[in-house]
Amino acid sequence: MSGSAKQVLLAKPRGYCAGVDRAVEAVEQALDQYGAPVYVRKEIVHNKHVVETLRERGAIFVDEASEVPEGAHVVFSAHGVSPAVRDEAKGRNLQTIDATCPLVTKVHQEAKRFAREDYDILLVGHAGHEEVEGTSGEAPEHIQLVESAADVDSVTVRDPERVVWLSQTTLSVDETMDTVRALRERFPKLQNPPSDDICYATQNRQVAVKTMAPRCDLVLVVGSRNSSNSVRLVEVALGAGAGASYLIDYAREIDESWLDGVTTVGITSGASVPEMLVQGVVEYLAERGFGSVEEVDTAEETLTFSLPRELRPPRGRSLGLTPVN
Repeated sequence: MSGSAKQVLLAKPRGYCAGVDRAVEAVEQALDQYGAPVYVRKEIVHNKHVVETLRERGAIFVDEASEVPEGAHVVFSAHGVSPAVRDEAKGRNLQTIDATCPLVTKVHQEAKRFAREDYDILLVGHAGHEEVEGTSGEAPEHIQLVESAADVDSVTVRDPERVVWLSQTTLSVDETMDTVRALRERFPKLQNPPSDDICYATQNRQVAVKTMAPRCDLVLVVGSRNSSNSVRLVEVALGAGAGASYLIDYAREIDESWLDGVTTVGITSGASVPEMLVQGVVEYLAERGFGSVEEVDTAEETLTFSLPRELRPPRGRSLGLTPVN
């Protein structure tokens, strides 16, 4: 699996995706334009470091819009919200800034369209995830959540001829397709989404890890435990042949025993992780003899999203959370 010299394989692409970059900058810009405090419903993205850094600047994270003082500014997170949340914010005269990832918005639009056409919608995703709650809220009477292939036998539909599947954007591609195959066995006329729901960044990071993992004794995934796409990267690494894989927020969380007998360490990061945290892991390993770094490059990402319309056109200073190219 590994050679004799200690080395690091660095997955590319890794870290920030366009939707996360946009969401983090939205909070930064809101703080610049309106001053602290700016409220954020849920975590703007699922990364401990990002949330803590924004909190230090004056962002206040709340679970529900009802916790925001009337008339205040509130940012909706990258994961999206249901119409009920928007209505609640409007009822409290909140000044909303919608940082929902445009790729999540696309899934919302698909859900609304298929609901209008009276389809049963089978949403592949994880119960309790904010993105799933937001999408389900667009058409609650038409959407059923399917978490895995094991759930397929319990799915019921009104008309097997009018069934479509959609998915949470941050899932494992392989696991999602396993679930879809099981659904199609039960419902042969199951329709696909108009375009792929699993986001380009999630797919790209999984492909990079699959390419790298067979060469690795250990794969370290930088990301938070509530980050679905980061958790999936650990699973993908193990499934693709890595000797071991662990999820960490910071280099200081590495257990030195993980490095026993290891000569090749792969490093990647979830789509909400600042590059500075990855470089912290690279430096940690360099201090322990892993001085050779090879980048495993499987895709070039050039997509960018403009800021939420409420914040255009000014561009202010950055927190240092934006990606390092």
